Amino acid sequence: MEWMKAIGDAVDYIETHLTEDIDTESVARHVCISPFYFQKGFSMLCGYTVAEYIRNRRLALAGGELLSGQVKIIDVALKYGYDSPDSFAKAFTRFHGITPTMARKEGVMLKSFAPLKLTISLKGGYRMDYKITKKETFTVLGFSRTFDYENANRDVPAFWQEHYALGRSRYVNGMFGVNIDCFMGHENFEYLIADLYNPTMDIPEGFVVKTIPAFTWAVFPCKGLNSLQNVNTRIFSEWLPALKEYEIAAGYCIEMYDRPDKYPNGTSDENYHVEFWIPVTKK
Repeated sequence: MEWMKAIGDAVDYIETHLTEDIDTESVARHVCISPFYFQKGFSMLCGYTVAEYIRNRRLALAGGELLSGQVKIIDVALKYGYDSPDSFAKAFTRFHGITPTMARKEGVMLKSFAPLKLTISLKGGYRMDYKITKKETFTVLGFSRTFDYENANRDVPAFWQEHYALGRSRYVNGMFGVNIDCFMGHENFEYLIADLYNPTMDIPEGFVVKTIPAFTWAVFPCKGLNSLQNVNTRIFSEWLPALKEYEIAAGYCIEMYDRPDKYPNGTSDENYHVEFWIPVTKK
């Protein structure tokens, strides 16, 4: 299925099933795209994870229903997937800035969140450097944590800052950032700050050893740390949707960071080299 049509069909499916039990996996299954690919592509193109989009749409509709004053709060909470008035009240207050009870009062301000509408524009003609290369199995030593996709853009950089602040870099300096989602369908993933593993050294407390399988990888070079997010977005919003020969092979995504001492300004150097590795297989 063509990618933009898949996003449009996914939005339509979400809108007609907002009061039912839906999640990323069920939406991806409806549009016949792997949940891992769909999760990443949706968030890159739309600016929200699937779960965040569903939650915001539900809370916006819930606000409108409470404003009418004709329904009970518990009934609205259950209708939009909340098991208790307390959990609904917390989510509602975070979204609207007022409690469900206050939403019944005349003149209160509620937040809207309209359904996504796709518009057609002419794009393309872009250039994006990449290479396809085979890599054998390799093993890394790293410090691991599990993150939600929804907050990853904020939490993963904070994880790196914490890594250096707590002195873990004396064991692992951070040659790799390894994203692992083996089931390619969960709302969260494992992320490691890692180096190549030296089997002669002891494994520090709290660190883990992971073996990365042999794959054919699409390798995307970046110049400068500031270009990372832009390149990552273009991989999932432009390169993969336009690619005819390959698709994602497994739930891995690797950032490879060059040695900072090779550059006059270290990691702040405008030519500092970083690579994204995406495992691919021929369709």
